Amino acid sequence: MTLIKSISGIRGTIGGSVGDNLTPIDAVKFASAYGSWLKKEYKKEHPVVVVGRDARISGSMIQQLVMNSLVGLGIHVVDLDLSTTPTVEVAVPLEKADGGIILTASHNPKQWNALKLLNHKGEFLNGANGAEILKMAEQDDFSFAEVDDLGSIITKTDYIDIHVDEVLKLPLVDAEKIKKAGFKVVVDGVNSTGGIAVPALLEKLGVETIALYCTPNGQFPHNPEPLKEHLTDLSELVVKEKADFGIVVDPDVDRLAFIDETGEMFGEEYTLVACADYVLSKTPGNTVSNLSSSRALRDITNKHNGIYEASAVGEVNVVEKMKANNAIIGGEGNGGIIYPASHYGRDSLVGIALFLTYLAEKKMTVSALKASYPSYFMSKNKIQLTPALDVDGILKSFHKKYESEEVSTVDGVKVDFTESWVHLRKSNTEPIIRIYTEALSQEKADNLASDTINVLKEIAGI
Repeated sequence: MTLIKSISGIRGTIGGSVGDNLTPIDAVKFASAYGSWLKKEYKKEHPVVVVGRDARISGSMIQQLVMNSLVGLGIHVVDLDLSTTPTVEVAVPLEKADGGIILTASHNPKQWNALKLLNHKGEFLNGANGAEILKMAEQDDFSFAEVDDLGSIITKTDYIDIHVDEVLKLPLVDAEKIKKAGFKVVVDGVNSTGGIAVPALLEKLGVETIALYCTPNGQFPHNPEPLKEHLTDLSELVVKEKADFGIVVDPDVDRLAFIDETGEMFGEEYTLVACADYVLSKTPGNTVSNLSSSRALRDITNKHNGIYEASAVGEVNVVEKMKANNAIIGGEGNGGIIYPASHYGRDSLVGIALFLTYLAEKKMTVSALKASYPSYFMSKNKIQLTPALDVDGILKSFHKKYESEEVSTVDGVKVDFTESWVHLRKSNTEPIIRIYTEALSQEKADNLASDTINVLKEIAGI
C-alpha cells in the first residue's frame, strides 16, 4: 500500500495506516493545506473551489471529507459530483472560482484515489505552488473558520452537459459534417464517468453509439489503463457490430485511445498525431509533446511547416512549454490532447470531436488514416524501485555510457539514436523507473528495451 506526495497532488491506496496510505486523515490534511494555501495566495477569506470526482468506489467518501474540510476553512464549494478531469478544468473559469480539486487516480486500479489540484485558470498548479502546499501539509498547522464564517456547498450536476456544449462551440468541430457521415462507434467507459460524458457527446454529434462498460459504478471491468492488452472486449465488439471504430477513455477521461474497424489499436500515441494533423491543416502552428512521446508528432508538425518541441513529462510541463512556444495543439503520447482553443488541459471529449470531424472530412477508414502516418513502434516497460537502488546514480551512469549520442537530461535521461530512442525516468505517480523505447519496428523497440534493462541491471549490479 502506498501514499505518493507530489507537486501535482497526493495519490494513494485506500485504507491502512495514516501517512502510508490515502486515509481519511490524509485526505483532510491535504485538502486543508490546499484550502489554506488558496486563502493565502488570493488573499480571500471565502475563496470558491470546484470539486468533482470520477466513479471510483472510494470517491464519495473522499469527496465528502475534502469538501467539508474546505467548508471548515470558510471556503465555498461548487460540487460537480460525478465528473471528469477536463470537466472540472472547464468549470473553474466558468464559475469564476479560485481553484479546483479533482478526485481521481486516473489510470490506476480501483484501490487508488487522489487529489489533483487546480489554480484559478483550471490548470494544474506549478511546481512552486505544489511544493508550498506539501510543506503546509507537513506542518499540519491550519486555522479553521469560526461558526459564522463557515463555507457552503452548492451542487451543480449539469456540468458534463455544459462541457459537451463548450466542445461543440469549437470552430474546428463540425457537428453537421459528423452527423452526415453516419458513424457507428463502440464506447468503453471502463465503468467510470467516461460512460456518462462520451455517449452524451456522441449523441449531440449524431453518432450511433454502442455502450460497453458505461455504468459509472467504479467496478473497473479490466485494467483501466487504455492499452491494447486490456481492450480485448472492445476490439471484439467493434468487429462484431461492424462499427467504424471503438473509443476507450481512462476513468477520469483525460486519456483517449481508438480501436480501428478491424479491431486493431489505432495506437494511443497516434491519438495526438491525428488530432494535430487535422488542427495543423486548418490552423498552421507549433506543437509540443513530452519526451516520452512518439517522433510521429514531430514529423507531422514538420509536414505542416510548424516547429515541434519536447517538454519534461507531466501535464503542467507540457502546458508551460506550449505557452512559451505558442503551440496551437499539444499533449502527451498516452492519449492526452491539449487544445488551447478549448482549455489548457488534456481532454478526451475535445479529442473525440476533432478526430470525428477529421475522419468525416477525409472520408476514409480509421485503419487507412493510421496507415497514412509515419510508422513508429514503442515499448513501455518499468523497473520496481527498492530502497537499496540508487536511482539517480544509475541514471548518471547510463548517461555517461551514451554521452557520445544525443542526450537530454531535462527529465531523467533520454538518448536519441538515428532511428530510435530510449527514455528513462522516475515516475511521479508510482514507485518505479519507466523505460520507454521507440524504433521503426516492434521487434527493434522491444530489443532496445531489453538491452536497456540489461544495461541498467549491470550498472546496478543486480
